[in-house]
Amino acid sequence: MLTARYERLGVAPGDAVLDLGCGFGRHAFEAARRGAHVVALDAGAEEVLGVRATFAAMVAAGELSAAARAVAVQGDALALPFADATFDRVICSEVLEHIGDDERAMGELARVLKDGGTMAVTVPRRGPERVNWALSAQYHNVPGGHVRIYSRRVLEQRLTSVGLRVTSHHHAHGLHSPYWWLKCLVGTTNDTNWFVRQYHRLLVWDIMKRPALTRYAEAVLNPLMGKSLVVYLEKARA
Repeated sequence: MLTARYERLGVAPGDAVLDLGCGFGRHAFEAARRGAHVVALDAGAEEVLGVRATFAAMVAAGELSAAARAVAVQGDALALPFADATFDRVICSEVLEHIGDDERAMGELARVLKDGGTMAVTVPRRGPERVNWALSAQYHNVPGGHVRIYSRRVLEQRLTSVGLRVTSHHHAHGLHSPYWWLKCLVGTTNDTNWFVRQYHRLLVWDIMKRPALTRYAEAVLNPLMGKSLVVYLEKARA
């Protein structure tokens, strides 16, 4: 389930791509399938080990060429272990809302992006996120949880302040907002609730099968209550 649109980001074979805060690798895997040279970075050791294992499995299955450069590393978003202007494309999906010094992290993202390079940044959308916070303190008030709610204006202002230019935006995952509202109502760790289980089955079915009905429903819902805000940017050429 991708949040960023690769056609809008401009990922092409041979591009150097950074997936910051890669989690278990969904964006990194798709970039590698498209022929990019990928670095997936996360603060969590478990996530990094999982992504490395999946990259190896993809090579073994013939999904990636043996020459593909796809690596996963552990690192700090506030001090990225890369030289200036290393990457053609940067993806930062659902990360900044977890970071106290988000402007420093944004500065690091801009630093490692090449002049003329593009970036996709995604965060929880303000409206659906406010509902989650109102329904459950447990949703965000946990170690490593969300520390802020972004409006698009604030997010874009902070990103432009580090030398990036906004090119477009959209919203994603409209079907997921009600799921999280339901989770917040019954308890975010309560996975045995019948309604939660049935909704989760729907989301898994949608991800796996991508039927026309749910794809149409999400296209209608995204502008209204898409869970994620996706902003695309570029770094000016010197």
